[in-house]
Amino acid sequence: MTSGLRERKKTATRLALHEAALRLVAERGLDRVSVDDIAARADVSPRTFFNYFASKDDAVVGLDPAFPAEQAAAFTARPAEESPVEAMRAIARAAATRMAEDPQLWPLRLQVVETNPTLVAKLAAAFSESDRALATAIAERTGTRVDADALPMLLAGVAGAAMRTSLHRWSASDFTASLPGLVDEAWDAVAAGLPG
Repeated sequence: MTSGLRERKKTATRLALHEAALRLVAERGLDRVSVDDIAARADVSPRTFFNYFASKDDAVVGLDPAFPAEQAAAFTARPAEESPVEAMRAIARAAATRMAEDPQLWPLRLQVVETNPTLVAKLAAAFSESDRALATAIAERTGTRVDADALPMLLAGVAGAAMRTSLHRWSASDFTASLPGLVDEAWDAVAAGLPG
């Protein structure tokens, strides 16, 4: 089997487990779903489940562990003439476009997570990890230091806040608003400077 096919199968299995977890939790509630239930719904063994996710909660949240590194690489790959803010805005818009292309998965994920405080905490921890990876990329691009200079962590944190704000507004619109448009509005506000 070629590595490309193997990776596609792994991605498909991971997505099947994530979707099964989300749908089961939406139907039954978080406390009434087990790893065995998720594995059975995805038509894999519990052992296979643990090849992809450490816990039921991780499967429900479903964030790709490669995402922080991919986001940092996307930022690094932006044209050198873009300012860090322009580069960050571009990768945020691209991410929002990908999210909006699946009109069922992301809305379901947001609805399930928002009704379960333990999942909100899990998602917040994942955002913190992403912020750190992104801050490292920002520091490299700008010649600053993550732990000594304000820009890397501040810009990474602002990027996360802009995306979370956009996702909340998307949810509040019953997912009818344009997520990329909401991201653009958030970055317009960031670029203009917040009012006093």
